[in-house]
Amino acid sequence: MGTRIVNESPENGFSEFLKQHGRTILGLFVLALVVHDVFGTHGFIAMRRTQNEIERVRKDIDRLNSENMKLSNDVKSLKTDPRAIERIAREELQRAKPGEVIIRIPQSQQPPADPAAKP
Repeated sequence: MGTRIVNESPENGFSEFLKQHGRTILGLFVLALVVHDVFGTHGFIAMRRTQNEIERVRKDIDRLNSENMKLSNDVKSLKTDPRAIERIAREELQRAKPGEVIIRIPQSQQPPADPAAKP
């Protein structure tokens, strides 16, 4: 009786290895891709962080635009409306017309400002 020598080529060994462990390797590869897509540099978490930053910047831009519009209106009124200039002179610079008297009340004796009360 003769002995038969089976010649296993490297291709045969790799094929057997893939048959045994192919699903495990594929599962690990898919798991690595999912982890990378969630936690990676351009993953889901980074995308959410970037979207939140974009939303915050948009809100800041809207706030600054409205403040800019208000200041533009103030500049326009100061250029054209003498009553606006008078109001600033009276309130902020504490100026009076001739014959008027300014009475200053110390801050500690002033009643608290009521936001519901209209001047």
